[in-house]
Amino acid sequence: METRKLKYHSVIKNKHLNNKKMNIYVGNLDYRVNENDLEDLFQEYGTVSSSKIITDKYNGRSKGFGFITMESNDEANKAISELNGTSYEDRDIVVNEARPRKTNYND
Repeated sequence: METRKLKYHSVIKNKHLNNKKMNIYVGNLDYRVNENDLEDLFQEYGTVSSSKIITDKYNGRSKGFGFITMESNDEANKAISELNGTSYEDRDIVVNEARPRKTNYND
């Protein structure tokens, strides 16, 4: 009985880990793509928590990349696999899981 209980808890724990939020990098975007466009593109795959287009701090123009946060890892992985390399606004976009920001640029 005890073994079964532990197995059940590990299944629940793993399911919970699969459903945590994922931050996604989206690159090679057309400079006219805005945060609403990006959110609309990803909402086809699941719930989007946030979208952010990175802009130049001096002129406010898009740098051609952004980030999406999705509520579920499963939905995010599906979006990544189906959108990476596809054409959006006449550009082949790059979509993958975002890496953590570097805190020390000397390394």
